[in-house]
Amino acid sequence: MSELPPREGGKIHRAISRARLPVLVLCLVLGIWEGLIRGLEVPGYVVPAPSAVAQAFFAGVFSGAYFPDLAITTLETVVGFALGSLIGLAIGIAIVVFPACERIVYPYVVAIQTIPKVAIAPLMVVWFGFGMTSKVIVVALVALFPVLVNAIAGLKAVDQDRLDLLGALSATRWQVFRYLRFPNALPFIFAGLNTAIVLSVIGAIVGEFVGSNKGIGFRILQANYQLDIAGAFALFAVLSILGVTLHAILRFVERRTVFWTAAQETHRP
Repeated sequence: MSELPPREGGKIHRAISRARLPVLVLCLVLGIWEGLIRGLEVPGYVVPAPSAVAQAFFAGVFSGAYFPDLAITTLETVVGFALGSLIGLAIGIAIVVFPACERIVYPYVVAIQTIPKVAIAPLMVVWFGFGMTSKVIVVALVALFPVLVNAIAGLKAVDQDRLDLLGALSATRWQVFRYLRFPNALPFIFAGLNTAIVLSVIGAIVGEFVGSNKGIGFRILQANYQLDIAGAFALFAVLSILGVTLHAILRFVERRTVFWTAAQETHRP
């Protein structure tokens, strides 16, 4: 059997070491939770035991009941996240490249962001119906602002000496943006994207709560109405897995795209 290269073996060992403590903490919390529920004889319709949640979770997984709704929620999340991120990035670039846009556009973006999405979601359902469109728009509104703020911060956080050097070399505004501002902003942009992807899952569930007949949010409402609290907690676990998976995918893309920051973290003592 061929052995792994030392570099790959080191990566696997570091990944296992990082995962060990969270897994131990999770097992400890679940053990204490199970013991308290059984010791205090708390009814299952108030707070379910982890064993009951696990039973409901695996029943939903093996029966395939979760997958159609999970696919819908995932699609709403990904499409809305992509749309909101692109709009936020475009507005951020316009604000930095054309400073007048900051005075014209940015106050309205902030004003829209201060409106609770729970209040906006019913309007989206009225305007765009109970289908996927209304949920995608809610998710896009949630994802837009973190990407916008981080894009502006990254595009502006440029070393003045480098700007002066490119100016001395007669670089155009496009060349300054392409070779200096945008690469410098990528770590900031990915920080905004990592925040936005988690918030996007919440935005999709809010949209499904307000008006939907499918999706994980709809199933959670059904479980609550039926007092199936263990089933509701199992759906919470499904959402957590979805959020962690999307975040991990984005982190993988970040490590491949902004590779110089990953190298700095590797060599940091």
